[in-house]
Amino acid sequence: MIDAKFLSTPPVSLRALELRAAADAAALPIWMLKVAARKVPDVGNGRSVFVLPGFGAGDRAMAPLRYYLHRHGFKPEGWGLGVNKAGLDLDHDPKNISWALTIDREIRGETGVPYLCDLMVERIKGFCRENGTRVSLIGWSLGGTIAREVARDLPELVDHVVTLGSPVIGGPKYTGAASYLAGRGLDLDWIEAEVERRSLIPLKPPISAIVSKTDGVVDWSAAVLPGDQKTRYITEDVAHLGMGINRRVMELVVRELARPGNQG
Repeated sequence: MIDAKFLSTPPVSLRALELRAAADAAALPIWMLKVAARKVPDVGNGRSVFVLPGFGAGDRAMAPLRYYLHRHGFKPEGWGLGVNKAGLDLDHDPKNISWALTIDREIRGETGVPYLCDLMVERIKGFCRENGTRVSLIGWSLGGTIAREVARDLPELVDHVVTLGSPVIGGPKYTGAASYLAGRGLDLDWIEAEVERRSLIPLKPPISAIVSKTDGVVDWSAAVLPGDQKTRYITEDVAHLGMGINRRVMELVVRELARPGNQG
């Protein structure tokens, strides 16, 4: 059992720092033009990489990162599931989800993310079967959470996962989305307990987690799992909302994918 007494939602003092994402967005067009114009090393060697968006975002938000990966020789793919609304917008039967959930209460959307994970598992299985390949996964925030769980279910098909500011403890309980989801009637304590139970299943592929101590959306302490020897944590001082478009983060993503042992 993880001791959650030191965990909380991000302090109000960090919310203003999320404005740094505006600077990242303003600098993005010029930097993308430079990336397009210059010769960059081909470190991807045609490797397939799925890029998963965070809560409230879709494939369009991840287009700059996919382009950056493409320029470095990767074959990036969108997640193809529309806007990531944590599965709250998708009708499903919780009893048909593959996870061993304890469904002893009324469900008000708490199983949306496990349902998204099941959908993504099927998408990855179909892609790998059709193309005869393994894949890497990159996920921003909730997208990274989903990427981790897909890798947990498909260790033979996923060779590496890179997460950007993704919570690994408590689900949404220690994030800026907590009050919104609780207001919709979701039981965040139930989700936290199910996340901890799910974590007992070994996560075999290597994980690179880019995290920020000044993250104003996901509490820093909930983004780092104590005693985790499987994950390579990389700390970068960046806004949560800017992680998918920040130049330094994109460079780190490519570096992690190209590290020896993480190349498929």
